[in-house]
Amino acid sequence: MVKTNNHVSAIGAVSNVNAASNHQTVIDCDKDGADEKLLKNGNLSRNGLKNGEKSEYDRTMTEDINRFLRDRPLTEDMTCGFWIFKGKFLQRFANQTSYVILYGLVGCVFSMTYSYFNGTITTIEKRFKIPSRNTGIISVGNDISQMLVSAVLSYYAGKGHRPRWIGFGLSTIVIFCLLMAAPHFLYGPGDDALALTAEFGAIADENATMEIIEGQRSKTLCRLRDGGAECVQGEGNVAPQLVLFLAQFISGIGGSLYYTLGVAYMDDNTKKSKTPALLSLSYFLRMLGPAIGLALASFCLRLYIAPNLHPVIKMKDPRWLGAWWMGWLIIGSMILVSGIFLTMFPKQLPRAKARRMIEEERRKQREIIKSKTQKEKDKLISCLEEEKPVEAKASFKDMLATFKRLTTNKTLMYNTFSSVFYLFGYTPYWIFTPKYIEIQYRQSASISNLVTGTVALAFSATGVLLSGFVISRYRPRARYMAAWNVIVGFFTVVGCISYAFIGCPGNEQSVIVNIHDSSLSNATTCNSACHCDYVRYSPVCGENKMTYISPCHAGCKKEHITSTGQKYFYDCSCIPISINKEEKSIYDGLTSMDLTAVANDESDVQVTTLASHMESLDVDISGVGGRAISGACPVNCFSQFVTFLVVMCFLKFIGATGRASNFLVSVRCVPEKDKTAAMGFGMMMMSMLAFIPSPIFFGWVLDRLCLVWGKTCTNKGNCWLYDPESLRYTLNITASVFVILGALFDCGVWYYVKDLKIFDEEIKEIEMKIVQHEEEINAEKKTEI
Repeated sequence: MVKTNNHVSAIGAVSNVNAASNHQTVIDCDKDGADEKLLKNGNLSRNGLKNGEKSEYDRTMTEDINRFLRDRPLTEDMTCGFWIFKGKFLQRFANQTSYVILYGLVGCVFSMTYSYFNGTITTIEKRFKIPSRNTGIISVGNDISQMLVSAVLSYYAGKGHRPRWIGFGLSTIVIFCLLMAAPHFLYGPGDDALALTAEFGAIADENATMEIIEGQRSKTLCRLRDGGAECVQGEGNVAPQLVLFLAQFISGIGGSLYYTLGVAYMDDNTKKSKTPALLSLSYFLRMLGPAIGLALASFCLRLYIAPNLHPVIKMKDPRWLGAWWMGWLIIGSMILVSGIFLTMFPKQLPRAKARRMIEEERRKQREIIKSKTQKEKDKLISCLEEEKPVEAKASFKDMLATFKRLTTNKTLMYNTFSSVFYLFGYTPYWIFTPKYIEIQYRQSASISNLVTGTVALAFSATGVLLSGFVISRYRPRARYMAAWNVIVGFFTVVGCISYAFIGCPGNEQSVIVNIHDSSLSNATTCNSACHCDYVRYSPVCGENKMTYISPCHAGCKKEHITSTGQKYFYDCSCIPISINKEEKSIYDGLTSMDLTAVANDESDVQVTTLASHMESLDVDISGVGGRAISGACPVNCFSQFVTFLVVMCFLKFIGATGRASNFLVSVRCVPEKDKTAAMGFGMMMMSMLAFIPSPIFFGWVLDRLCLVWGKTCTNKGNCWLYDPESLRYTLNITASVFVILGALFDCGVWYYVKDLKIFDEEIKEIEMKIVQHEEEINAEKKTEI
């Protein structure tokens, strides 16, 4: 209900109520839709103020808030701190700026946990002999707990002191960090790691390290008599794996409380026009976490797993184990300290509480002024004075009623399913992009991680910040923001489909997969006697310019390592000898003088050494087989890689611009009291329908495209080589189908948000404009009379 007044600045002001009551016309906006009609007829402009100019309403509101905080004492729910940790010093930080910065920094530290886990997982697997498939199960533990508890927790916690509930959630993250480090303290560094330290009798021996390295190298060659490379042992003790899974499961509880309550508290305690900018700032701070987490992982892994001992080996030794556990203690300590400060925030920020109380007082005054007779006014005043807003207490019955409201909210459900399908389709890119770049465009692992971890992150951060400040400045209507999400969705679809056509033909046609399986065929092949079943994937480039899975699969029996570390392989039975001398340019640096073979007493493997060069200068190897060099054959995929990078950065940027608008629609389409429950419900849906099933589904899809599988003693190992062309089409087209479904649901959101108000100013501006319009009509009527 809205009143009109000759002086817009006096709307709701208690001192002007009686003076204004004689010049009022009452309009029921909700019933008659007068505001929409006026806007559609063109009688009112969308925004009568210049950008950055404060309205009279904002100026009077600011004055009233300052007067309220100056004249009234702070209540318990506006007081910063707890127990003996209270006072004026802490109270000065009870504002939205302090909260947003601290909340973003906590998110930054929290997001470090994901990248630190990914950065140290190979060391954890090596220490506890954990298969990669088990690692995948461990990593989804947090999604499982979010699916189970996020909706219920957010409902009950949303009714209480939210900063303290967030503090409780962060305490579970601290427990998660301690549990992640616990296997080290429960089981120690391991006997193998201790045996390599001076304190346990080991002697520094560079030759021993070289023997280990040479032994591993020799396992990649064709071994004719001793049965080939040994199989990889299966998994070790299951107890450390259970501890790690429990840790991940607990982290999901803290994560759900942090994400749902944190942004809801931010939205409730800031002006709605400032929410997008502040939300984007917190997102930006959280985005810094993964890069810092990887840097911390790199630092910790440079330290030996037992820092108090003195290892006799160096980092280049394959037996080296880094201090993977140390980073968890550092991250846990940072979350503990920042979590304590975050818990000190009051239940409601003082200025936000004052604003709500003043707006409630003004609402009551408008209701009083509406009454036409003094008797009605007196009666209404009495009722309003007795009226006290009562919030329903948390109960199982009320929770069911809340979720029933949410599930029947069409805008919320369309928006939730849009996010589910979008996340389902985009999950493989988050997980698989570095490996995808390695497979498709022959880029190194360091380049692939650099691109995804820094370049792409920079574009995402820019998109988030820019969109937040644009929305805060121009305050677009809900339908415009929903329309932008539709555009973002279809741009993403186009980008995913374009990925399917950005391939490198030379890469896809240069790999030879010649795996001999004696169980399927007894036919003799060029490498059937080499026993390559358990040889790891280590590609080599033959002089025929084709890439082979490993020296063993190429039938290579001899190896030479130059002073620069470059490896050459000879006597390769699967590689035809090149006749064209021009094609031998990469091998011309070696002559027969360099290729002296020294017989290995234990096997047929012959490893040449520089010390033996002078012992046999006239060895003729021209007729014993082809030659190869370590590494896949060079393929020029740079232009395709740059094209892929441009498309990826564009999609990262455009996708990030939709985050703030998507959040605003999801929290504005539900009643204020259901906001946190709606966010928890959305997290539950996304975990149940996207985060858990998507990796399983796309893992199944990718497994069907595998060309070369590793083997363990008891089972099939990880995939070593995928079919690049099939991977490119299948992965991108399948992902684009799910993103299309998400974009279609965004169209439904666009349809249902036509009457949704995102900002308070939208309603207030319309009220003031309708006031002026009604007074003009009344003045015209009086003139006619």
